[in-house]
Amino acid sequence: MKIPSKFIYSLRQYIEFYDLIEYRGKYKITQQISVIFPHSGYNLNMSPFYTRKGDDGSTGQLGEGRLPKNHPRIEALGTLDEVSAALGLARALCQSPQTKPILIEIQRDLYTLMAGISATPENVEKFNTLDMPRVQWLESQVDNLSTQLPLTAEFILPGDSLSGAALALSRTIVRRAERRVVELYNAGEIQNPYILQYLNRLSSLCFALELLENQNTGHKTTLAKI
Repeated sequence: MKIPSKFIYSLRQYIEFYDLIEYRGKYKITQQISVIFPHSGYNLNMSPFYTRKGDDGSTGQLGEGRLPKNHPRIEALGTLDEVSAALGLARALCQSPQTKPILIEIQRDLYTLMAGISATPENVEKFNTLDMPRVQWLESQVDNLSTQLPLTAEFILPGDSLSGAALALSRTIVRRAERRVVELYNAGEIQNPYILQYLNRLSSLCFALELLENQNTGHKTTLAKI
């Protein structure tokens, strides 16, 4: 299996950040990484699930250097990883045929977003690719759903359907991720304003999808006020 060269650098870092292995050709992966990054520490005998590099409480970036795992940048990345996991749970539970493809596309966007946040200054232009069209895509999904759903100005209580509840949980984690990213943005750690806009729209889309799932499972959404 040949890994596209443009993904090699990201793959090396994502292995270390999240212990995620999307490619299972262990030996070919590590062989290519060893050739391209001879001092990376990867070798043919290394487990595909751990590297031991984070045992000192630090983690890598998309670039040179390491950060403590409690650094605000890593906290933001970890929270965004939680968002993707929560959306994955919602995707596994969703009943509407509209929901699943939307969530898959969002999860892929989140990896683009995380790459932009984890990139060091010398690499940020290479990985900071989330742009206005992706924000507009989210807006178009919300606008489309708004024509299918009863509009409500009331607060609602999550839990009327399993998939709706999973989306409500996802929405709250998105909000937490947004707060972490705003902290980075205000501190000058990141400069891409579209990341903030994307997360703000994403929480709105999660809410709309929650209503859609409740509707498609035949459940009436419960209002917070009687």
